[in-house]
Amino acid sequence: MSPSALRIPSAKDIDPDWLTACLRQRGYDVQVGSFQAARVGTGQIGMCVRYALHYTSGEGPISLVGKFPSDDPGSRHTGVVLQNFLKEVRFYQTLQPHLSIRTPRCYFSEIQDQGPTFFLLLEDLAPSLQGDQLSGCTGQVAERALSELVGLHAPSWSDERLKTLDWLHGAKAEAGLAQDLYQAQMPGFIARFGQQLDADEIALIREYGAAQDALRDLGLPEFFSIIHGDYRLDNLLIGGPSETPSVTAVDWQTVALGNPLTDVAYFVGAGLTPEVRRPIELNLVQGYHQGLVEAGVRGFSWDACWRSYRLGAFAGITVAVIAAMLVQRTERGDRMFLTMAKRHARHALDLRATELLP
Repeated sequence: MSPSALRIPSAKDIDPDWLTACLRQRGYDVQVGSFQAARVGTGQIGMCVRYALHYTSGEGPISLVGKFPSDDPGSRHTGVVLQNFLKEVRFYQTLQPHLSIRTPRCYFSEIQDQGPTFFLLLEDLAPSLQGDQLSGCTGQVAERALSELVGLHAPSWSDERLKTLDWLHGAKAEAGLAQDLYQAQMPGFIARFGQQLDADEIALIREYGAAQDALRDLGLPEFFSIIHGDYRLDNLLIGGPSETPSVTAVDWQTVALGNPLTDVAYFVGAGLTPEVRRPIELNLVQGYHQGLVEAGVRGFSWDACWRSYRLGAFAGITVAVIAAMLVQRTERGDRMFLTMAKRHARHALDLRATELLP
């Protein structure tokens, strides 16, 4: 029997019998007697619950993390429209086994249609801690995070077979939706956050908005790969010593095909404060490019890499503007989206990325 033969549970449906059946289908000879549940994480579209398990027989994982749709109706609607729920479930079902990026082991993954009904049961990576988007990270964490991206991008580099996965590759349709959403939400975003943005940051956000119609027709670049699409500190679990940290990527709700350097620029632009970023940025991107070469990627020059990286600086602005206006509003969410917008805009300005807009 496959795990999908189990019903898709809601949070209130999870009980010892369901967990026992799920673990047995994964090869564990166990009986779950009881568990404690507690909310974890700061997700805007998904809701995560940690289950501390107690067994009456056998040995299995001490704890697991279950992921459900948000209990906010607006966020649930966004998750369906943008296919966030479908993408994450399909990632664990079809893509994870073929990649070398560190991700949690998946014990259950199923969805009804495109959602919002879905459930994921994942490895609990405690004591690793969720990164803090507001505080930023060290250069060591950034270097490790980009090294992990090589394990996502290199195995899928320009693989034409991936274009047959409709949920992964709706390049023009998805790009058009994102561009429409950006143009529709940008005025409200500026109205909400404009007093806290610098004048040149607002000008760049508007200039990028004016380029959306031209960007709509670009499609996939010559060099493409699977991209995470929201590769930032809040979606990374960080463990180990500070000198040699480990990084594990979670929240695969925005996985797609695209320019791999958008993941790199998105992480660097949001995860490092400008003062930390500027002196180490070039070395970080060069290290990522060298990692691709060592992983077998051919024909992707350093000049092409750096140009793609500069253009990728706009990815974070897109996410900040759209997500801020479509998900449930919270105090931390407002601080996070404002921080993202300011850092990404400053990043694009530092890189003179508007020179590359069509």
